[in-house]
Amino acid sequence: MESLLLSINNLTTQYITDNNIIHAVNGISLELARGGSIGLVGESGAGKTTTAYSIMGLLPKLTGKIIKGSILFEGKDLTLLSEEEMRDIRGSKISMIFQDPMTSLNPIITVGDQIAEVLEIHGTSNKNEAQKKAGDMLEMVGIPRGRMNEYPHQFSGGMKQRVIIAIALACNPELLIADEPTTALDVTIQAQVLKMIKELKNELDTSLILISHNLGVVAQVCENVAIMYAGRIVEFGALRDVFSKPLHPYTEGLLNSIPRIEVEKERLIPIRGMMPDPSIVPSGCIFKPRCPYAKEECSVQAPIVSKISDRRVMCLMHEGVIPNTMGAANE
Repeated sequence: MESLLLSINNLTTQYITDNNIIHAVNGISLELARGGSIGLVGESGAGKTTTAYSIMGLLPKLTGKIIKGSILFEGKDLTLLSEEEMRDIRGSKISMIFQDPMTSLNPIITVGDQIAEVLEIHGTSNKNEAQKKAGDMLEMVGIPRGRMNEYPHQFSGGMKQRVIIAIALACNPELLIADEPTTALDVTIQAQVLKMIKELKNELDTSLILISHNLGVVAQVCENVAIMYAGRIVEFGALRDVFSKPLHPYTEGLLNSIPRIEVEKERLIPIRGMMPDPSIVPSGCIFKPRCPYAKEECSVQAPIVSKISDRRVMCLMHEGVIPNTMGAANE
């Protein structure tokens, strides 16, 4: 049986300002085995990046706060650690690839020194060893060692993302969180970066959480997928199962919104409406205003997590409260 690396239990994270409270993450639970991979998918504002920042301990100090829940990493609750203890873990045991490669690198420090800095900070190498390892890391991500003394502005967007991946993997972390790692890249470079992340994950036996709004990106890299909506994980399961037979109307809507070669359609079916205001917690099912299967009960009763085989879903249809008519709206 695979050992558990990360276990998130009932995590609730909020941004508290003078004017209101933003309910960014609302009681999510997630488990990741050593060497495993999960795609965290949802629209902008779903709470994906806040989940990553909660794990990394990078929430804004003045406004971001974990209200309740636990994040167990190798059996240790990260929410109880001091900032100094988190600094020891960040970069060495848990690393993150941030969204924009254009702004993630220091423009006045060479790329070699930026990789070497991670190794020196975490005490895995002295200065000379760190420089050699930095060159090795660049070559591992497909950049010649001879470019170590160049600056970020001398690299293309795709090459900068490779440098960021080299920095993230320098200390051979147990967990890599990739937050929209291909957002700013063109399609051909996206494919190269995703292929490289997958190969390096397998080579280094690193566990992976890949955050994306693009189901196609997740399908190329991950074994499991968690569908996130308005701060909740509304469906979780093996990627192949979720893609072939979605259980939640939101998942079905996401799949209907993307073109598929094997399905002949005159027009794609968009998800109507918008994501709800995160400062307001409505009664009942949060997806109800956009759901084609919604009934009266959905306005008053909030769904709980239903377990169906190895999958989990939050929908009243799977609790037997309302009829299960999934798919009928598209027939």
